[in-house]
Amino acid sequence: MSTYSQLYVHAVWSTWERVPLIVPEREAVIYRAIHQQCSAVGAEPIAIGGVEDHVHVLVRFPPTVAVSQLIGRMKGASSRMVEQVSRHPFRWQAGYGAFTVGTRHVPAVRAYVLNQAEHHRTGTLVKTLEAAPRL
Repeated sequence: MSTYSQLYVHAVWSTWERVPLIVPEREAVIYRAIHQQCSAVGAEPIAIGGVEDHVHVLVRFPPTVAVSQLIGRMKGASSRMVEQVSRHPFRWQAGYGAFTVGTRHVPAVRAYVLNQAEHHRTGTLVKTLEAAPRL
């Protein structure tokens, strides 16, 4: 018997003490590491976005992977990769926010994640999602 699933999670986490560490040259490294970790466990990153002090990820993941495991891998690999590339300390906060997403809402959440800079600039934020990194 084969398994079919459509499991989506919108995860968000921030830098240590919300320090603006995600500068343009680190952003690509962070996003690449997140993408690699998703692929390594059979997950599909649909959108990765953020601003200087936090990141959002929308990902479709298999039922064999726990959300906490997936987020832990994304956070751990990205912080290690940034430190290796930049030779400067980089640290994420201990917690994260994780929100399940229904299939019909994937396009809207994807747009929200990809347009983080615009949402922050114009104040069109979803407060629940933006407050989560402050856990």
